[in-house]
Amino acid sequence: MLIKTYGASPVGIDAVLVTIEVHTAPGYGFTMVGLPDDAVKESYERILAALNVNGYEAPRKQITINMAPADIKKEGASYDLPLAIGMMAGGETIKTTKLSHYIIMGELSLDGSLQPIRGVLPIALCAKREGFKGIIVPIENSVEAAVVEGLEVYGMETLNEVIAFLNDQNEEVFQPIVIDTQALIDKEAYDTDDDFSDVRGQENVKRALEVAAAGGHNLIMVGPPGAGKSMMAKRIPSILPPLNIEEALETTKIHSVAGLLNRRKAHTTESLIVKRPFRSPHHSISDVGLCGGSSNPRPGEISLAHNGVLFLDELPEFKRSALEVLRQPLEDRKITITRSNISTEYPASFMFVAAMNPCPCGHYGENNLAHPCTCTPAQVHRYLSRISGPLLDRIDIHCEIAAVPYEQLKDLQPSESSSSIRERVMKARKIQKERFASMSKKTPIFCNAQMTPKMVRQFCILDEVGDKLLAKAMNSFGLSARAYDRILKVARTIADLDASPSIMPQHITEALSYRALDRDTWGM
Repeated sequence: MLIKTYGASPVGIDAVLVTIEVHTAPGYGFTMVGLPDDAVKESYERILAALNVNGYEAPRKQITINMAPADIKKEGASYDLPLAIGMMAGGETIKTTKLSHYIIMGELSLDGSLQPIRGVLPIALCAKREGFKGIIVPIENSVEAAVVEGLEVYGMETLNEVIAFLNDQNEEVFQPIVIDTQALIDKEAYDTDDDFSDVRGQENVKRALEVAAAGGHNLIMVGPPGAGKSMMAKRIPSILPPLNIEEALETTKIHSVAGLLNRRKAHTTESLIVKRPFRSPHHSISDVGLCGGSSNPRPGEISLAHNGVLFLDELPEFKRSALEVLRQPLEDRKITITRSNISTEYPASFMFVAAMNPCPCGHYGENNLAHPCTCTPAQVHRYLSRISGPLLDRIDIHCEIAAVPYEQLKDLQPSESSSSIRERVMKARKIQKERFASMSKKTPIFCNAQMTPKMVRQFCILDEVGDKLLAKAMNSFGLSARAYDRILKVARTIADLDASPSIMPQHITEALSYRALDRDTWGM
């Protein structure tokens, strides 16, 4: 007798359909093929215990299981449930009428309860793509799967519940979970206590952050300890446009594959990422932790920040090799991780924000009697040289920060709120969306920072005064061709904030003011 159940195997941020073929014949034995790893092979023992505890018996037959396609490695305990259902159907304990309509995934405990698994959202999307009616998963993963429209999602707590559902018992008890994804995004996108109204002073820095958010530009802040660099960085997501449904699903897929949604509680809205991610890894992070890796590559911090913000505090303290990993993702907005047996591509379109001190002690160039700078020029040069010129070239906006005067700190009047800044940012983003709407590209362009060199030449045309101004700056500061493109992109964003159809000289002047860390300026 041949029975087929269906699961899915996450590959990158997508999933591939896995057909589990269970063949029963006279005799007694168990064989599993199809490139299962050790965790999948161990499922037989978990299944036997779960069946015994719940009063069932495994078929007393020769059982042969094939997991197709056989060239994709099957990993983890998430195949316990479809394997158990296939074996029970082979023993004629379960009806087979529903098996072809559902993808079934879940980890079994020895008592028959279901444990949450990772990668459920890509699996649910695979089920919809392959034309399945629905998906059966552990109840902790049900909301995560339910964000996929047009798919029946059943969250189960035990093996007995799955058996009852497949045998058409207590049908009124089992109802598919429904979730309004757009309403969820609208409700919770900005549910946070981090607001720019808490920031005192630093108006020039907030302007730079507004420009960066409006155009999706990378930014670095340089200033003494306690000036508010980290505080302002944490508030950047509050002025970015909300995620649309496609972005929310793609972001959630990455976090799901990384296993970060496994412990979320059932029937909560936390199984869908509705806020733009803010990732802030410690400076001791490894190259693999930043870009992703392992034998079966998992997403790293740069992919977990996709559609959000990657913040690196104390930038010069990061390992040089880890920082150089950023160069390709900052250009291509994706990261390709290659191992001997697999190559996986993860999206990495994030807004890169960094913060650093101007020197090792942090008080270089300040008239600070309490904390005078004792660093020599050689020490300052060595400290700044930890950041390579090519990496700095990929950062659009360099912003210098001074300590906040006491008079501004004690001011009880709230500063401008994130909502009012966000309103201007969204107006500028709307202009950019309309500008790039007609561009026929496989990869859509959403903001000025994503413009290709061809688009820069098309949309960043300067008048004679602006051209002379930029030419003088290029010669004076020794700017690279990449820096030239990024200045034009920033100037285009500043013009969009002013609702100006063309780039004016004042827009070029402001964009040039954001290049404080260029090599000729700092002796790098």
